[in-house]
Order: sequence, then structure tokens, then C-alpha cells
Amino acid sequence: MAVSDIEIRDDRAAGRLEAVADGEVVGRIEYFVLDAPGRALVPVHTIVEPAHEGKGIAGSLARELYALAQREGVTVAPLCPYVVKWAERHPDEAPAAGPELLRAAKDWLKAHPGRF
Repeated sequence: MAVSDIEIRDDRAAGRLEAVADGEVVGRIEYFVLDAPGRALVPVHTIVEPAHEGKGIAGSLARELYALAQREGVTVAPLCPYVVKWAERHPDEAPAAGPELLRAAKDWLKAHPGRF
């Protein structure tokens, strides 16, 4: 299966950006929406099913998350280690979040320990 066979869909209510192949979710980025100090999408985990690893799915999810944020006019404040590394490798597609926004995202996560 090629990455081009993957459909990526945003399940905002569930806080998941999902990669779907043949009707099956094969990968996802779990995130939350931060409303203050500025609106941001905050990815926390990137998960690809073991049978689908190494096919570029995680990178496609990260790319789409940043594209989604750009379309919505918001920032991505990555807490997920994979998305942080992806963003470092793709600075042209992944504008850096400011330290205040990252701190607010970490504070939100600490205040909601059962969420992720």
C-alpha cells in the first residue's frame, strides 16, 4: 500500500487526525485544541499500527496536521516527540510555536492527566 492510498481525516470531536486505508484506521495523531493564550492544535501522540510502519504514514499525518492548522489560521504547538522531530526536518512546512504557547500546552496537559 502506498501513502497515496491513504485517506487522512480529521475527527475533531475525538481529537484525532486519522490515516485510513481500506476503511481501516492505520495511524493517527491524537491532539487537543488549545484556546489560550492563542488558538493552537497540540499533537500529543503519533501512532501507526505495526503492520503499516515504515510507509510514511506518520509523516503524512504530521504534514496534514500543519496544513490543517494553516487553513484554520492557527499554530501547531507540538508535544508529541515525533511531530517535534518532523517539524525540525520540515521548517518550511512547520512554523515553530512560541515558548509561551508551548508552555500553555504543557500546562493544559498537566491539568487534564486522564485525557491522553
